[in-house]
Amino acid sequence: MLATTKPVSSSSNPPTPPLLPSDSKQSQVISINRRNLLASLSLTLAPFLTLDEFKNHSHYAHARGLFQMPPVRLVNRYYLVRAGESQYEGLGVINTNPVAKTSVDNGLSEKGMKQTMRAALELQSIGACESSCWIWPSITQRAYQTAEIIAAVNGISRSYIVPEYSFLDARGLGAYEGKKLDSVSEVYASDSLSPNIKPPPVSDGTPNESVQDVFVRVTQLMSILETQYSGNTVVIVSPDSDNLSVLQAGMIGLELRRHTDLAFGPGEVRLVDASSIPAYKQPASAVYKCLNPPNCT
Repeated sequence: MLATTKPVSSSSNPPTPPLLPSDSKQSQVISINRRNLLASLSLTLAPFLTLDEFKNHSHYAHARGLFQMPPVRLVNRYYLVRAGESQYEGLGVINTNPVAKTSVDNGLSEKGMKQTMRAALELQSIGACESSCWIWPSITQRAYQTAEIIAAVNGISRSYIVPEYSFLDARGLGAYEGKKLDSVSEVYASDSLSPNIKPPPVSDGTPNESVQDVFVRVTQLMSILETQYSGNTVVIVSPDSDNLSVLQAGMIGLELRRHTDLAFGPGEVRLVDASSIPAYKQPASAVYKCLNPPNCT
């Protein structure tokens, strides 16, 4: 005789717990569990690593995630290249508005083409890209043209050119936009007083950036490069000098007020690697304050 199955009465079912809102304790528990899961991944490695290896692994991960200036170490080799002279620079006119950065007028002048070719040949002669390299140019016309010439001369595939859309924009000079190129000396006079002084603003959309603003941008760029690559050669191509002089000042611990001591000429190439990084110290530029401008020491 077949046994019959009694239907389970609804009263015997445990009550269904109500759904909790997203900000409830349940969601907090899930979030905590995820964090614990990530932490446990590191602990899972512990049985397979010696104590020294585990410490080194943790320190390396921390160093890769938080980039500081001057850096504790560099995991890549970098060549800093200023693009050759632009059409605007050839006319002696300041042009830093990012709206025009991809225009033909922001491309290389005839003189700039020659300067760029010399830079590309210099990189070739020192074997910068002998074992391949990544080229990171600003999308500013002259910088990207410079990158293409470097790639062609050094036998690098165009797929190794990585355009940078904002961190390498030419420093915005505000109200100096459209003025004569030699008036940039007034901006540098202010830079020598404090890295926080901005050029006067203007209403046409041109940024007015201080040295500190540029420093933040190039530090973000280096954070990306040091995280994305390891043991590689990266050629950074900037449309102007200030990106590179501020970057190099930060990397060697030079006070940012003095970044113009490291100014780059059009088409200039410089190597920055681990050997150029001093023992870590708090850069003077980060703590310097001029309390009585222009009488600063």
